[in-house]
Amino acid sequence: MAHGEHHYKVTVQWTGNKGTGTSGYRDYSRDHSIRSGSKPDIAGSSDAAFLGDAARWNPEDLVVAAASACHKLWYLHLCAEAGITVLAYVDEAQGTMLDSREQGHFTQIVLRPRVTIRAGDDRERAESLHHTAHEKCYVANSVNFPILCEPAIEFSSSR
Repeated sequence: MAHGEHHYKVTVQWTGNKGTGTSGYRDYSRDHSIRSGSKPDIAGSSDAAFLGDAARWNPEDLVVAAASACHKLWYLHLCAEAGITVLAYVDEAQGTMLDSREQGHFTQIVLRPRVTIRAGDDRERAESLHHTAHEKCYVANSVNFPILCEPAIEFSSSR
């Protein structure tokens, strides 16, 4: 694994000018495009509660997705090193945000990964590796709110 400083360049371009710019709060779209290098663009907006397009990703969705994906990547890495074969992994993550007139902020994210491991592998070890993945997760180490993990581990029905 490469150690040291890593840099990430992302371009966010607002595409929501309906002809009069931000002449009024309801006069513009919150739509934007997120891109980085040759990766596929992400269609973004604000949450529908803030006049955004519910069919597009909003920053809050992306925060929850980043926390979930980072945890998953560490978990798979740790399982591979520990000799635990993960056959399936799905996380139904959920973030909670408090919105107030002064300031909005996340109060927590709950990860709920459902993991299927090879029959005969060490289930207790597979569960404990979620704790280690959380400790190593770059996103979890970068935010000022709790990220909880409620994993469910099951064995594959076939060998």
